[in-house]
Amino acid sequence: MPDARTIIAALRDRKGLPGASAEWFADGLASDGVTDAQAGAFAMAVFLNGLSEAERVGLTLAMRDSGQVLDWALPGPVLDKHSTGGIGDCTSLLLAPALAACGAYVPMISGRGLGHTGGTLDKLEAIPGYRTDISTDDLHRLVADTGCAIIGATGDIAPADRRLYAIRDVTGTVESIDLITASILSKKLAAGLQGLVLDVKVGTGAFMKTMDRAEALAKSLVATAEGAGCRAAALITDMNQPLASSAGNALEVLEAMETMTGNAVNQALWDVTVALGAEALVLGGLASDEEDGADQVDEALTSGRAAEVFGRMVAALGGPGDFVDRYPDRLPAARVVRDVPAPRAGFVTEIDAEALGHAVVHLGGGRLRGGDRINPSVGLSDMMPIGEPLAAGETIARIHAASDGDAEAALAAVIAAYRIGEDDPEEPPLIHDRIVA
Repeated sequence: MPDARTIIAALRDRKGLPGASAEWFADGLASDGVTDAQAGAFAMAVFLNGLSEAERVGLTLAMRDSGQVLDWALPGPVLDKHSTGGIGDCTSLLLAPALAACGAYVPMISGRGLGHTGGTLDKLEAIPGYRTDISTDDLHRLVADTGCAIIGATGDIAPADRRLYAIRDVTGTVESIDLITASILSKKLAAGLQGLVLDVKVGTGAFMKTMDRAEALAKSLVATAEGAGCRAAALITDMNQPLASSAGNALEVLEAMETMTGNAVNQALWDVTVALGAEALVLGGLASDEEDGADQVDEALTSGRAAEVFGRMVAALGGPGDFVDRYPDRLPAARVVRDVPAPRAGFVTEIDAEALGHAVVHLGGGRLRGGDRINPSVGLSDMMPIGEPLAAGETIARIHAASDGDAEAALAAVIAAYRIGEDDPEEPPLIHDRIVA
């Protein structure tokens, strides 16, 4: 019978992590049979010595099986998407209903903001009445009736990951690709998925700043998901600038709704959503190839069918029944709105997207400490992209703040995040690479 000390010692001495050891340790994390010190030592041993592909699969499955694993009996494939996090990344709000409109079923278990990046649950909770905490029975009913539900994880979903995640945060082991992989996939696979598309961000606003790191994570995620029995593909997408022109919870919902309803389409947001959706439909057998999948997702968005599904989901989860028709009136607005003037004429040559994310957090749109209350109305909008020509004094972004003092602090942060030069720069591609098994 394994025990914590022998498992940790084997990892320390590069003797590996057999499946039985992974199962024992995951059960110990979930049941508190493993101490915090032992969990920290385990995480550090994995961080320093790594895991093989088979060991990553074993740890992921053990963490998945530490809690409830959902089972579905539906007439279409159960699909989902995961993003590694970025600024202005509200693709989930468009993608889940678009996939449902194409015949998929999407139990999207999402998270809250982490560090400088926004969280899908925080964005949806900007909608008055929207509930992200529902029972498993309600989730089954809602997905069957509506086609999609974007909610938070219950306490029964991958409890081993919840414990290990907190330990990683305080032991300097957050960056381990093995542990990131097991953390992401244990929760996603517990949703009973048949296909998963992964959006791995790279650039100044991403956790993975370089292509080497992003590729390593994407390959690990795809190989591990496939090894665990779930079809998967990954796109490495750009985060050297915000994806949408807004960053902040209600502001991103507003932009997603404008795009979904065709009132003011953000083309970059649309294009990344369509590309991710195409991959998911192929994985689920609903599209013959990526071109067919892209056409289907594009039609679901253009026709308004995705918006209709989104409206039904919002109403079913406690939000306004007329949200799609009245979303500008239903979302909270900030008390102070201030334009950020360009300090000089030229082109936007570079953006520190992470700095923009931190500016939103400091406005109150994210958490500086666990338990902080979020102000859903604050953030940034109308952010100029790389390559945009500017006159001196022209607006490069608009600040939405709770007070004049907050707006003044954000003004300096936004100006510092933008680089303006004389030469028209080459714009970064939206999608850098595609990783498949």
